[in-house]
Amino acid sequence: LVHQYRHGFSGFAARLSAEEASSIAQKPGVVSVFPDFKYQLHTTRSWDFLKYETDSEIYSNPISDSQGSDTVIGILDSGIWPESPSFIDKDIGPIPSRWKGTCMEGINFSKSNCNRKLIGARFYKDTGSGTTKYDSPRDMVGHSTHVASTATGSVVEGASYYGLAAGTAKGGSPGSRIAVYTICYPGGCQASRIFTAFDDVIADGVDVLSLSLGVSSWLKPPFLSDPIAIGAFHAVKNGIIVVCTAGNSGPDTHTVVNTAPWILTVAATTIDRIFESDVALGGNKLIKGGGINFANIEKSPVYPLIYAQSANKSDDNGVEARNCNPYSMDGDMIKGKIVLCDNDDPNYSKLEKMQAVKALGIGLVLIDDESRIVPSNYGAYPMTAISSKDGAEILHYINSTKNPVATILATISVTKQKPAPIIPNFSSRGPSTDTRNILMPDIAAPGVAILAAWMGNETNRAIEGKPPSLFDVLSGTSMACPHVSGIAATVKSRIPTWCPSAIKSAIMTTASQTNNLRTPITTVSGSNATAYDYDAGEVSTTRPFQPGLVYETTTVDYLNFLCYYGFNKTTIKIISKNVPDGFGCPKKTGVESISNINYPSITISSFNETEGRKISRIITNVAGDADTVYAASVEAPKELKVEVIPDKLLFTKSTPKLSYQVMFTSTSIPLKGDVFGSIMWFNGKYKVRTPFVVS
Repeated sequence: LVHQYRHGFSGFAARLSAEEASSIAQKPGVVSVFPDFKYQLHTTRSWDFLKYETDSEIYSNPISDSQGSDTVIGILDSGIWPESPSFIDKDIGPIPSRWKGTCMEGINFSKSNCNRKLIGARFYKDTGSGTTKYDSPRDMVGHSTHVASTATGSVVEGASYYGLAAGTAKGGSPGSRIAVYTICYPGGCQASRIFTAFDDVIADGVDVLSLSLGVSSWLKPPFLSDPIAIGAFHAVKNGIIVVCTAGNSGPDTHTVVNTAPWILTVAATTIDRIFESDVALGGNKLIKGGGINFANIEKSPVYPLIYAQSANKSDDNGVEARNCNPYSMDGDMIKGKIVLCDNDDPNYSKLEKMQAVKALGIGLVLIDDESRIVPSNYGAYPMTAISSKDGAEILHYINSTKNPVATILATISVTKQKPAPIIPNFSSRGPSTDTRNILMPDIAAPGVAILAAWMGNETNRAIEGKPPSLFDVLSGTSMACPHVSGIAATVKSRIPTWCPSAIKSAIMTTASQTNNLRTPITTVSGSNATAYDYDAGEVSTTRPFQPGLVYETTTVDYLNFLCYYGFNKTTIKIISKNVPDGFGCPKKTGVESISNINYPSITISSFNETEGRKISRIITNVAGDADTVYAASVEAPKELKVEVIPDKLLFTKSTPKLSYQVMFTSTSIPLKGDVFGSIMWFNGKYKVRTPFVVS
C-alpha cells in the first residue's frame, strides 16, 4: 500500500500485478482501477494590462496589496523556492487559526523556510524509484515558483529578467497565503501523488487550488481514471474553487484538457508588452522581430545574409536545409553569416535549429508567426523570429541584392503594443472531446512572456558571466492559470459566502471580448477569436467582484452531469461518497441533456434544425439591490433564431433566484458547422453575458 485517501474520497494507491489489479476491479464497490500514469506541467506587466478593459466607475474597485490575507491558495506543482523575495511575509498578519496544514522538512528545506506568507509545504516521496533526491518541498524545476508568485506573489520593486520587463512584480492576490504541494519532479507528475495532494488540500483548509498541469489531449483519460477530475470534484464539494490549465496543444480544435464542469479551465492570451529583437538590413531597412537574446554583435548590418536553402548539402528539394535542420546545411556556406530559416518542419525544435546554425553561423532569423508573438529565450546567441510577411520581404531582399547584409539587435521591452490580447497558437482549443455539451475552455488570461519568480540557483538559464536571475519570463497556459487563481482568491476574500460556482460564474460572465483597440480579440492569424478559443473571453481583474447575477451550479447539477454522462446511481454514490437525500438520476439522460446543467455558458452539440431546442437556466441576484429588472438582448448568427423567455426578469428581496429559458430554432439558412452568439442581461448597471455555441 502506497497511499490511502481519507478526506475527500475513498481509495488507495498500491503496487499491484496486472492480475491483482484486475481482481480488485471486479469487486463490488470498486468504481475504477487504473495505472499510475504521469501528467506534465503546462509550461508583472500582465496585471497592469488586465485593467485596460475597465471602462466604468462602477467597476473601479482596485485590488489592495493586502487583499486576501485570510485566503489560502494551494499550488499543486513542483514545489517552491522559499528565498524568493516574492514570498516574504512583510505586513502579513498571523496565520489563520483555521489552517490545519504543515510545513514538511526535506532536503535543503526546513520549517524555518515557511512564514506567514508561505504557510504550508508538503512533498510526496517517490516510493517506486528508490531515489530520495527529490524528497523536499524545494522547487527543483522552477515552474511552481513562477506559478505561485503569479497567483499570490508579494510586491517586489525593481524586478526584471536581466533588465528586461523591469518594474514592480506582484501576484494577483498578493495578500493571500501560499500552500505548496510538491507532486511534480523532472520526470512528471505521478497520478497517485495528485490524488494524495487533493486529499491533503481538503483537510488542510485551502480556499483556491491552482493546477498548471495536465495530459496531452490525445492521452486524456476518462473521468473515472483522471485524478484531476476526481480530486477536483471532491475539492469543489468541500468549497474549494479549482483552477486548471486548458493545455498547450493548440491551435487545433478538440485539444482542451481539464474539462470537467466543476473545474475553471483557463486558456492563454498575450499582453501588450513584447520582447523585440529587430533585424537590420542593408539600405537602412529595419524588420521587427521577437525573442529574448542578449547578443553582443555589431549593431550595423555588416554580416553576410543567406537563406538556409541556398546552403543545402543534400539531394532533396531543400526542405531540410531551409528549415535549418541538423546536418542539412553546408557549414562553409553559412560560416560567419546571418542565416534566414523557415520553421514549417515539426520534426526539429527551435533549439535544435539554433544549435545547427550556432556552430558556424553568426546568427539566425526564424520565419514563424507564432514565435514572433510568443518569444523564446535564446540566451546570448543572436536569434530572433519574424512574421511570414516580413520573411518574404527579407527573402526578396536577399534575391534582389548582390551582397545582402544584416545584423540582429539585442532584445528590448516594448509596452503598449496593439492589438492585445491575442490568442496564441499554443493555447488548446475546444470543443472538448468528452464534454461536448459543456463549452471549454472557460476563460482566458495572460500566458505569454510572463515575468515571475524563479529559482535562485538556476545556472542553465543564466546569462554567461552573470548570476542566476531571481525572475524569469515564461509562456504557456501554466502562466495563464495562476492569473485566474489570484483573481478567484481575491473574490473569495471579499465575498467569503460565495460558493465555487458563483465565483466561477462571476469571472466568466464579466469577461471581455475586445482588445485594447476596442475591436474583437483575434488569433495569431488575425481572424476573430471564437468561444472555442476563450469561451467567455479575457478575464477582468475588477468586474468579478460585482457581477450583478451569477449562475450557481450545485452538487446535484454535477451529479446529474455524471448521470447524463452514463453513470448509474450506484456508481455515482461511490464516486461522490455522499449524495443528497432522495437523489436519483433524471428519467431522461444522455449527453444532450448536459446542455441543461446550470452553467454560465450554453452548448448544443447535435442541434435538430426541424425541432429546435429549449435550454433552461437559473440565475441569482447578488448585487444587493433587492428590486431590479434585467432585460435580455441576444447576439445571434443569421442561421439561428434565439428567443429568451421571459426576456425580462424582476428580482425582489423574496425572489433573488429566477429561471428563464432559451429557445433555439432554425431560420431559412441551413446551419453549417458551429455557430456562436451570446445572451446579455442588463439592468442599466450590470452586464451579465452568457456565450453559446450551436452545432
